[in-house]
Amino acid sequence: MTTLARETTFTMLLRRLRSPAAWSDTVDVFAILTAASLPWSTSLAAIFNAALLVCMVPFLDVRSFVQSLKRPICAAPIALFLLALVGTLWSDASWGARFYAVNPTVKLLVLPVLLYHFERSSRGHLVFIAFLVSCALLSVMSWLVAFYPGLSMKPDFERGIFVKNYIDQSQEFTLCAVALAYPIVLLLREKRFWLAGLLTAVALSFLANMAFVVVSRTALVTVPIMLAVFALLHLKWRSILIIAGALVAISLLAWQTSSQLRNTVETFSSQYRLYKEQGISTSVGLRLEFWRKSLGFFAEAPIKGHGTGSTRRLFELAATGDRDQASSEIIGNPHNQTLNVAVQWGVIGVVILYAMWMLHLLLFRGDGLGNWIGLLVVVQNIFTSLFNSHLFDFHEGWMYVLGVGIAGGMVLGARRADPAVGEGGS
Repeated sequence: MTTLARETTFTMLLRRLRSPAAWSDTVDVFAILTAASLPWSTSLAAIFNAALLVCMVPFLDVRSFVQSLKRPICAAPIALFLLALVGTLWSDASWGARFYAVNPTVKLLVLPVLLYHFERSSRGHLVFIAFLVSCALLSVMSWLVAFYPGLSMKPDFERGIFVKNYIDQSQEFTLCAVALAYPIVLLLREKRFWLAGLLTAVALSFLANMAFVVVSRTALVTVPIMLAVFALLHLKWRSILIIAGALVAISLLAWQTSSQLRNTVETFSSQYRLYKEQGISTSVGLRLEFWRKSLGFFAEAPIKGHGTGSTRRLFELAATGDRDQASSEIIGNPHNQTLNVAVQWGVIGVVILYAMWMLHLLLFRGDGLGNWIGLLVVVQNIFTSLFNSHLFDFHEGWMYVLGVGIAGGMVLGARRADPAVGEGGS
């Protein structure tokens, strides 16, 4: 009896190993685990993503996959990676620095893989639900850490930060809060008030955390832009005016009751003044200094740039002043995605970067959850990249790759299943 049971189990496992559907299901599971772990751990997210790629290999339709790579939405991120690789040939940096600078672009190669898989999978929405639930749990931990700092896993205490940092956390909470606006409106139109109320409470909890616990200045700039995109696409003018009035009232209330929010906003002017008058290396001042110098580096090699990994060496040569001065800072990242690309690969790189953003924006024309999430991810990345090199950062870069790849696959799958959808949204 035991031998028979073992044979049955072995036969079942062997059958599943030979089943393309089983491997496809496993890829979905690892995509869900990647999204769920991203807010908490870079290591786990990397491990699950690697496992996802491995599980796609055994039964990959190579011919179909290669054909899909010819689409502009896939070709653009591949082109940016190839440019970074080729750019090592004319860089003056050490070879270690060159290949280290190529590394942030490698994640872009995963984007076409996700587009291909989730065009054929029906579980893309589960990945986004996993990310939302994971961020909601992180929000709870953020509140706990704000009141009980000893719970933080970070060696240096940051208010309300359990893991990672306030910039990553604000990016996650902003995306989740604004993304929920679309399903909330749909549920209200369907008169499913209880579920709409639950999602509204979750969205407000993210905003409350950013108002009263911790928020990045980048999030403060991008939240109104993302909400404006939603309003223009999905609401009537009367609703826009009513909601705008409500948001203004809520914002004024948050401003009056949250010293944390006031302090964050007030640092803009105070840090700018210290930099402008005394050259002090404040956060705002450093960005302005990085941007000023980067524009100069770009002007020196406008067509093909200085090469991959050249940025830090250029800042070393341009450093002046005392250690507390912004002009003395040496960095390999100018905290602006366009300038980061322009310094290394000139106009060629900037054209490819903007072409990729534009192609991905155009991919998400039309209605539906996939279109909305994908559009929001691209819009967030474009505007936050004014103040950071978020496409090349680990956390925000993977948010972009996962968001565009999975949402894009959902959109492409819907268009393939219903040609009428493709005609209206392509």
